[in-house]
Parts: sequence; C-alpha cells; structure tokens
Amino acid sequence: MEFSINKEYVLNTAKELLEFNSPSGFCFKIMDMIEDKVKNIGYKFERTNKGCGVITIDGRSDEKVIGLSAHVDTLGAMVRSITSKGTLKFTLIGGPIVPTLDSEYCTIRTRDGREYTGTFLSESAAVHVYEDATSKKRDPENMEIRIDEVVKNKDDVKNLGISVGDFIFIDPKTTITESGFVKSRFIDDKGSVACLLSLLELFKRESIVPSYKTKIFISTYEEVGHGSSYIPSDITEMIAVDMGCIGLDLECTEYDVSICAKDSGGPYDYNMVTDLVNLSEDNNISYAIDIYPRYGSDVGAALRGGNNIRGALIGPGVHASHGMERTHYNALENTIKLLCLYLTK
Repeated sequence: MEFSINKEYVLNTAKELLEFNSPSGFCFKIMDMIEDKVKNIGYKFERTNKGCGVITIDGRSDEKVIGLSAHVDTLGAMVRSITSKGTLKFTLIGGPIVPTLDSEYCTIRTRDGREYTGTFLSESAAVHVYEDATSKKRDPENMEIRIDEVVKNKDDVKNLGISVGDFIFIDPKTTITESGFVKSRFIDDKGSVACLLSLLELFKRESIVPSYKTKIFISTYEEVGHGSSYIPSDITEMIAVDMGCIGLDLECTEYDVSICAKDSGGPYDYNMVTDLVNLSEDNNISYAIDIYPRYGSDVGAALRGGNNIRGALIGPGVHASHGMERTHYNALENTIKLLCLYLTK
C-alpha cells in the first residue's frame, strides 16, 4: 500500500516542536500547541492528570486497542543555587552529555514567567586566565551559567526574580538542511512526535481508517522514567515511537526506521517485532533491527507501571543522542510508513 506523506508538513512540524522549550516537568505550554494541531486536523484531544495527551482514532474494529506513544519532554536543567558572584549552579533534568553544554546558550525562566538569556560555561572559561581551561572536567560541579544581565552578586540575581527551582531551557539550535537533514537537540523524541502528528494528518487527509481503534499517547515525563507509567486501560498492545540509536555494532543509520528487539528492560514482544520486520521487508522500507543496552522506552515504563500490554519499539535513526543530534527526513518517512502499515494490516 502506498501512502502520500506530506514532507512539508513533517519537516515544518518537527521544526516547530524542536524550537519549543519543553523539558520534563514543563510541558503544559507545548501540549497546548499540540492540542491545537490535533483539533485542527480533526481529532479529539484529552489530557491525563499528569498532563500527557491522548488522541483516539476510531478503527474498523474494537476487538483490541493499539497504543502509539512518543514523548514531547526533553532534557534540560534547573537552577540549583545562586553563587556569591552572581552566576548560577545547575542541576540536570534527564541525562544530557554535559561536555556538549559547554558554551551553549540557554534561557532561564522565573516562576512568574520572566525570561533571561545566559550561557553554560566552565568555571575555568578563559584560556588566558586558567591553566586548566581545556582540561577541567565539564560537569555540573565545575560549570556555571553566566546570566546576560548586570549582576555582580547573589542579591542582584535574586532581584531579577531568579530562584532555586527555576527551569533552564537549553538552546536546541534547530536547522533543517536542503539535503533533508534535521539537526537539533531533542530530536529524541520530538522527531517521533512529528511522525505521529503527520500520521494523523495523513489519515484525515486520505480518509484512512485503522484496522483497530488506536490511541496515541503523548507522554511528558519519559526522560525522567515515568512518562507512560499510566496509559488508558483499554490499550492491549503498544508501540513506543522513539529514536533509533546509531554507533558501535548497531545497524541503524539516519535514513532507517529502527526496530528494537531488546533494550535495558529486556526483549520486546516477539510477534509484534516479527510483524514489524515482515511489513518492512514486504514493502521495501529501509529498516534495521538492533539491541539497545543503555535505553528505556515508554513501553518499559508502561510495563513497570503494571499495564497488561504487549509492547514494541520503533523510531527514526538519530545520531549523537543526548548531544547535538541529527536525523534525515528519510528516517521520519520510513517510520510513518511502517506505522501506517502496522495500523492498517
């Protein structure tokens, strides 16, 4: 079966999501945007108490309910303390590769909504001053945030309204190249959210009805481990749509849809994985089967939460995860195609 995927919609949606700040714990604003998009396409949007989104697509049968999940929350940071010289110490949200934050721009958001720009820096930031400027370890203990305001001490910072617990948004530096590459922080997992929204746009535009009732679950706390610990109770099988890993002995590339056979939580459902592989083979979809030993997904969180489901994991291949990530449009397209095939088989 051929699917008419709207490339412009996929890439524009990915860019809009990637440029919108949403670290774990601060997703209510981006969920407003997603809700508007879903309703404009023509589907109903509901929220859980935790702020996750649920989108229901009626199917030809209610014999089972298929869940698709992707997480819109990202890595980030939070103000840990204010130093006597007027800089900020930070604590991480999730697990970014901290050395990649050195010299990265950021935005500090106060509790009352004011925003100030700043820069992550080593405490030994100047090569003309510090002997260990190039060798000092880049970690939260040895780094700080320089605020772009006239501040000379702790009180000056507090007078801006900045306080412990304020969110720090990391600049994603989103770029889409003419050759089809998407370069940005947080393609994990906003690339997959763009895939699911594009799936909705395709189904509505082409009047495609899935074989079974389908519920799309947009989670908001995946990066801290409990994104899909609750899912709607009628879901019987679930595919987590999340980034595919690249490197070492892995087969996945930036052009493939990854099908994960096993991650840190153990093997995924054998029959679901087999169906996904066969669909890819039979329809000439560029795919890879891989094992990710340092990886967890929304399906893993759902299973640990006690949900009685079968689970699988697929997603676009993403290079340099938790750093300056990159994927290609082909990986996004292959992911959308495989999801369409699975839902309509």
